Amino acid sequence: MSTVTLYPAASRIGDPALAAKLRRHLEGEVLFTPADRARYATDASIYHIEPIGIVCPKNLDDLSAALAIAREEGISVLARGGGTSQAGQAIGRSLILDCSRWLNRIDAFDPTERTVWVEPGVVLDELNRFLKPHGLFYPVDVSTASRATIGGMTANNACGARSLAYGASIDNVLAIEALLADGSVCTFAPMDPKEGSSSSRYSAIIKGLRAIAESVREEIAARWPRTARQVGGYALDRILDHRSWNPASILVGSEGTLALFRKIKLKLHPLPAHRVLGVCHFPDFASAMRCVPQLVALRPTCVELVDRTILELARTIPAFAESLPKFVRGTPDCLLLVEFAGEERAPLERALGQLDEAMAECGFPDSVLFATSPALQAEINHLRTAGLNIVMAMRDQAKPVSFIEDCTVPVEHLAEYTAALEEIFARHGTKGTWYAHAGAGCLHVRPILNLRLEKDRKALRAIAEEAVELVRRFKGTHSGEHGDGIVRSEWHLRVFGPVLVRAFEQVKDLFDPQGLLNTAPSKIVRAPKIDALDLLRWRPSDRPIELVTGLDWSAWGGLLGAVEMCNNNGACRALSGGVMCPSFRVTHEEAQLTRGRANLLRDILLARLGDFADNLEALEEALDLCVSCKACRRECPTGVDVARMKIEVRHQRRRRRGLTLRDRLIAHLPRWAPFGRFLDPLIALRNKSPLLARASEALTGFTQVRPLPRFAARPWQGNRVPPAEANARSVVLFADCFTRWFEPENARAAERVLEAAGYRLLDATPPGARALCCGRSYLSVGMIEEARAELARTLDALRPWWEAGVPVIALEPSCLFTFRDEAEALLGGEAATTSMGAVLHLAEFLLERRRTGERPLAFRPLPGPVLVHGHCHEKAFGLFSAVLEAARLVPEARIEAIESSCCGMAGAFGLETEHVEIARAMAELSLLPAVRAAPTARLIADGTSCRQQIRDGSGRTALHLAQWLAEALP
Repeated sequence: MSTVTLYPAASRIGDPALAAKLRRHLEGEVLFTPADRARYATDASIYHIEPIGIVCPKNLDDLSAALAIAREEGISVLARGGGTSQAGQAIGRSLILDCSRWLNRIDAFDPTERTVWVEPGVVLDELNRFLKPHGLFYPVDVSTASRATIGGMTANNACGARSLAYGASIDNVLAIEALLADGSVCTFAPMDPKEGSSSSRYSAIIKGLRAIAESVREEIAARWPRTARQVGGYALDRILDHRSWNPASILVGSEGTLALFRKIKLKLHPLPAHRVLGVCHFPDFASAMRCVPQLVALRPTCVELVDRTILELARTIPAFAESLPKFVRGTPDCLLLVEFAGEERAPLERALGQLDEAMAECGFPDSVLFATSPALQAEINHLRTAGLNIVMAMRDQAKPVSFIEDCTVPVEHLAEYTAALEEIFARHGTKGTWYAHAGAGCLHVRPILNLRLEKDRKALRAIAEEAVELVRRFKGTHSGEHGDGIVRSEWHLRVFGPVLVRAFEQVKDLFDPQGLLNTAPSKIVRAPKIDALDLLRWRPSDRPIELVTGLDWSAWGGLLGAVEMCNNNGACRALSGGVMCPSFRVTHEEAQLTRGRANLLRDILLARLGDFADNLEALEEALDLCVSCKACRRECPTGVDVARMKIEVRHQRRRRRGLTLRDRLIAHLPRWAPFGRFLDPLIALRNKSPLLARASEALTGFTQVRPLPRFAARPWQGNRVPPAEANARSVVLFADCFTRWFEPENARAAERVLEAAGYRLLDATPPGARALCCGRSYLSVGMIEEARAELARTLDALRPWWEAGVPVIALEPSCLFTFRDEAEALLGGEAATTSMGAVLHLAEFLLERRRTGERPLAFRPLPGPVLVHGHCHEKAFGLFSAVLEAARLVPEARIEAIESSCCGMAGAFGLETEHVEIARAMAELSLLPAVRAAPTARLIADGTSCRQQIRDGSGRTALHLAQWLAEALP
């Protein structure tokens, strides 16, 4: 057979005439700029292919219209969901149809029959949230459930952790309404064609498929992998049983090469009433692999591996470091997570006992931790599902590389297979990371390579060839979960043999004789080499831009290294839970996503889009809606810190293009705020007069539809004494600009609380000096040198207090965490290290004194409900739990956290004319609805911006924690 890679001409990339034609005929969005194409040039694979352009279809008619235009123009079409494919399915020199933005309707739900029809862009977690009140769920529980679309899962024949109990997508998809390459619509389902899609085209396809399968019956019997998972090629093996064959199964796993999906009918399952989890500890990896068959024999719903690499890296990631001690005993080499589920509790508890016995028989008595509470199980599963992202958190140019990770063998051969694979890695001077589906014989293994180096690119091919031969020896498959794409299609010939591969080509030609669907390059059949240099994300031709940065990026090996921490797995696409990414949750645009921003910045830094200066406008536009919430720093398992990158980009812009008046007003707030009380009457008049509000908007760019913050008539001026006069009952308050000049009542409340605890609150500002400042306002507009000077001045003033043993506390979270986070990039060295843990949140200070046995503060009861909104930075740095604990010091108060993303105000962001509407939309996602739903509840919010957003959006007043505690003093 010949290997063909089909590409439309390079001249079609970004073709303005094609873009104009699409805009004339479609309601949806057409994205053809270089920045748009950069954002869609990668998925979670090792490949990078610039697309022709992108269409976000607004409805199913758009899908048909885009396909028709592509057919007329002779270009490839590629349907895409969440863009998290591991094998390169979702990229190509094609017209990409992003179905995730608008094609997300849930339709024709039948709880009695346990079925539902969905459009391809429906996200798995969103579907299961819809189904949960009905006691049902879709059980193909992939680790990317928060962003994986049903269309993408169906196209890749996704399996998920619990495939032992529920099977793969192919076992749970009942029907597919498909758009064929010629524009016809057919419903593939287990029915007589006369009852459904009876077109001659559909009948010809069904007849052709049966003929192809019959012609290779003997080859299927001889060559088809008999493993717990097999998603390679097209599902010809299922056609042979005519009585039970579902024609939809040929489209499941077809990766968009046979048809586009309009709607998908799913088989639903009852939610188990109970789940229990056994965490099995092993001293070495080989022992764990030997035990897997005995554990699978207990009929669990899943057996998942967590290896040493994940455990070690997780301990360095704040989001996981807090959880590990709850379920990891000592320092095991690896864990196996064994889950049982059912309708009754007693049988599951007996199953855990049997698991304990099985582990003892394996030689590991007392090595199982029982996790029976849903809360602990959720924390363990959070670690499990983040396995890929955790292993990609290595700060090195050598990364765990995905190319053999879906090799699957019968579970009885797992120990022998993994031992042989480790020998292969050792011969090539590397090692692998292991995680995931041990119970199915499908371990995701990633050799650590640096594909910038020729020797490692050669190792990639050699390891792949040897791994495929291992798979053949153990009667396994090279494609056990994530589909074929570019990275596995080359190996079909070795695993399936030439007869079956030719049959796959016949299937492709039967559906798509013109080669229109996902053929640039082709996937599954006629695929390119897995290591083709023009397809790899890292290329010898790359010449990274030597950018003189304002911040210190050395911890990542430079700014490019920090950007390349993004592995495109898309955790930032989650639509609920956590905070990340607020702008995407409102817009659903790839451009307003942590991943989308990182992809664009990476291509710019690699000089793929021209000079850096020429791309500043595109970068500014991409980062414009980033509210610097810092959620990506914590919730992105690889720690991609877009907020810090935004500071750097704004610094680069300022150096080249200067600042606006609004930028200067924001940046220099620490210098002009002392005179604010003289300006306050004018601000008050402006807030009352629509005419003045319009005039001020035209002059400054601050919106007329919101009141501006008012300056306090009596700013906070604390006791300023030399450090030498401090004693053991002294505490210093770092009063940020807003606390000092706008909301001094918070400082005075903190003072009352601390005095009640027996402390004297002091102001660290030296007598006669300008008030201290962390530099945050300068950072927000990219004035890094000025921020560095402000922070250094403040640290110089605070250092004598630290040396005297006097604690320093702060009230405004964004300023507090400037000391803990940005100081590292601004100052580096000892100065940064000194400041990072030296400034405390009020909650931290009070709780630490309580833990050390100091006499607790006495608070009077304040009965009733209290809702607490966590500042984004409190959540990003793991401090929100301390805020809740401190709020609960007040007796009889029913403290409840609001499950919210960013409030949307984000400093000056929500006051800026061009951002006011999206800032409100962010608040309306969860925060403001929660506030309105609890009209009698008291409200706590530590951020000054958060309090302003709550006040403007609901008319309610939220208190700082200090005010709440002060109110409860006797």
